Amino acid sequence: MSVLRDYAAAVAQPTLPFDDAPPGSGSSGRYDEVVDETGDLRPAWKSLATRALALTDRDLARVDGEITRFLADDGVSYSRGDSGPQPWRLDPIPLVVDAVSWARVEVALAQRAELLNAVLVDLCGPQTLLRDRVVPAGAVVGHSGFVRAVARPRAADPHPLLLTATDLGRSAAGEWHVLADRVQAPSGLGFAAENRRVVSQVLPDLYQEGDLHRFEPYLAAVRAALLSSATTAAPDPRIVLLTPGTLSETAFDQAFLAGALGFPLVQGSDLVVFDGWVWMKPSGWPAARPTERIDVILRRVDAQWCDPLELRAGSRLGVAGLAEAVRRGRVRVVNGLGSGVLENAALLPYLPAASEHLLGEQLRMPSVSTWWCGDPDSLAEVRPRLAGGDPSLLVRPIDESRRSLAGLTPPELLERIDAAPHRFAVQDVLTLSQAPAWGAASVAAQPLTLRAFTLRHGSTYRPLVGGLATVRESADAAPITKDVWVLKSADTDADQGLPEVAPLETVPTIPALSPRALSDLYWTGRYAERTEDLLRLLLAAQAAFDQPGIAAGADRTARVLLVVLDRLAGTRHPDDPEADFRSLLLDVGRPGAAAHSISRLREAMEGVRDQLSGDTWRVFSNIDRASRALRSSPHPHRTAESAGRMLAAMLSLYGVTANMVRDAGWHMIEAGRHLERGLQVCQMLSVVATERRDLRSDREVLEALLLASESVVTYRRRYRGSTRTSDVLDLLLRDADNPRSLRFALAEVRHHLGRLPGSTGSTRPERLLDQIESELAGVDLTELSGVVGGRRPQLAAYLDDVIVQLEKLSRAIDDVHFESGPPPVPLSELSLIELMEARA
Repeated sequence: MSVLRDYAAAVAQPTLPFDDAPPGSGSSGRYDEVVDETGDLRPAWKSLATRALALTDRDLARVDGEITRFLADDGVSYSRGDSGPQPWRLDPIPLVVDAVSWARVEVALAQRAELLNAVLVDLCGPQTLLRDRVVPAGAVVGHSGFVRAVARPRAADPHPLLLTATDLGRSAAGEWHVLADRVQAPSGLGFAAENRRVVSQVLPDLYQEGDLHRFEPYLAAVRAALLSSATTAAPDPRIVLLTPGTLSETAFDQAFLAGALGFPLVQGSDLVVFDGWVWMKPSGWPAARPTERIDVILRRVDAQWCDPLELRAGSRLGVAGLAEAVRRGRVRVVNGLGSGVLENAALLPYLPAASEHLLGEQLRMPSVSTWWCGDPDSLAEVRPRLAGGDPSLLVRPIDESRRSLAGLTPPELLERIDAAPHRFAVQDVLTLSQAPAWGAASVAAQPLTLRAFTLRHGSTYRPLVGGLATVRESADAAPITKDVWVLKSADTDADQGLPEVAPLETVPTIPALSPRALSDLYWTGRYAERTEDLLRLLLAAQAAFDQPGIAAGADRTARVLLVVLDRLAGTRHPDDPEADFRSLLLDVGRPGAAAHSISRLREAMEGVRDQLSGDTWRVFSNIDRASRALRSSPHPHRTAESAGRMLAAMLSLYGVTANMVRDAGWHMIEAGRHLERGLQVCQMLSVVATERRDLRSDREVLEALLLASESVVTYRRRYRGSTRTSDVLDLLLRDADNPRSLRFALAEVRHHLGRLPGSTGSTRPERLLDQIESELAGVDLTELSGVVGGRRPQLAAYLDDVIVQLEKLSRAIDDVHFESGPPPVPLSELSLIELMEARA
């Protein structure tokens, strides 16, 4: 049965005579995006009818499952408040809009962006809107987005708004209204592009039937606009995307956009203002001088957090001195630091007058009806409705979350407003249009909003032909997004209405990596190797545990390997090895466990997501599936199966990183990987090889160690079945050709550190390597294998010393390549003693 045909029939149920539903709305009183008032498909959907009407419940269930898998493989997530990362949800049914309808929206969006730009230029310059009382001063200066550091009469940037986002809702009458303007750090463009990529793959026939505007030309235009926006005359402008970090609600969106545009994704700690300019911090800062100057910053950090010296003291998200660099014209920040004031709901009722004042035009698209409570007449108009608890009104603090008003009764709400009326606005709740959305097993109508994007392109603003649509099952439910399909009016229409952007002449460069990024990549290598080694060890222990006699304690191999696991990750279930194995795979809060290492690996890689291939995130998707399978089954064999699947995923990660460009980032991954490998082999040997057992037990334990070290085949071929401790030590400690040996690991660490910026061959890490390698070359393995009282004390002492030296080496790498000095602190926060010490 056709899903859309059933949906159309349900929506077209006749409206009751006493219902006050506008023309074009269905029985719900909402405008329907798919079906008109007669029950017929709207023009946009008619052009797709052949394929669209063939879709069944079974088809949509299959497509929904594929979407979930694609999004998981790409690592797409977002955060809501303090809930942590949540899976991104994408509905299989797109929002389809015909070219004629979209053309009207496009014109209105371009005008609105032009108006907002003019308002911002005026507020940061002559302030005629305030002087002529077109906009009340109290509606502006009381908003936290009004940044006084840039809001002063001066020669303002004529185009401080480069990229804007506008949230739209369609009324019951079918007219679009602006719900909110997102101009400070507009998000969602990356999510929208990802939605299009996924939907085009899971619905290829329907996608090809519709002649749609592609995303790529718009992203190319964004890149070109950013390159041409530099305030300096640099022949090859350096551009970065400034992110709050991996804990940001839209971290994926930021990383996707940075990757699509080809610009580095940086955090505030990656940049420094030096000699009045903004620079990328070099490896070894502050001892090393910066060499890569930044010309344009596309920010996703709210303005008040961008400069801890002038804006918000103590901020760790911004760059000290950024506001002054902007004032001097040394760097361009997109959008301008003062643009946050435009997100002020108190401005909405005054925009029609502002449009007449600044543009000489009537506003083409209205905002949702809004009253600023700082105006006595406006507050008096809505007060009776607020006192009566009118559900069709929404109270919004002008610059803080609405969550601060949750649970207040009407009298309490009015009391809060009366205490500071200029800090509140009241809005009508728009009866939003509805669109079909796939639920648990069926399609249902849900209210819809649309986020549209507009770019300064040359001398005009050009909206993205498309956007990011959202539906919700309820006001508090998690959003479900939709791809937005705008059909072309003719086959010859240019994508996005834009000519092909000619490639700009640029000088090929290798972007510098900040100390923070190098640190994340280093720990990516370490955690990847730690996880891989632990999984191999766990599989070896599981195999030994499955041998007969383990329950009676007769199998020494199993017990020794359990001791190794205990040293690496501690023991949570000493009397139940199977429970302990499961804990190692699932317990994220257990330091040393595979689950904990995987979690830390994911965190490190999130910090450098723009540096990594999209294939990287399929590794975590496969690990997550293995974890879910293990949680769902208590069967012992499931543990080994899940560990094997996780190990396969980690091996594929190694293949992904092997295809990286051989820049400083790759060398840092490899340095971390091999340092961790050397550390792991020493820790395993210190448990397994330092105790003398009977001949059979020694042979079985050493073979298990070789298996966990991926060296058993090499050992058997070389030593023809004989298993002696001295031979195992030779292979795992001093063999120059064995990739799993300590000597090989040290050589690799030296090689990769030597390829990093600032390496001289005599840095502190390199000197420590000299010492470790010299001691390894001079050690007598026969003497180390000597037994005294059932133990090998010389071997134990040597391995303990190497472990200490390797940990010292890791700290030295941190000090030389990652240390970026203490964060800047405003003078107002320093004590008199600290100021005197600083001066001395």
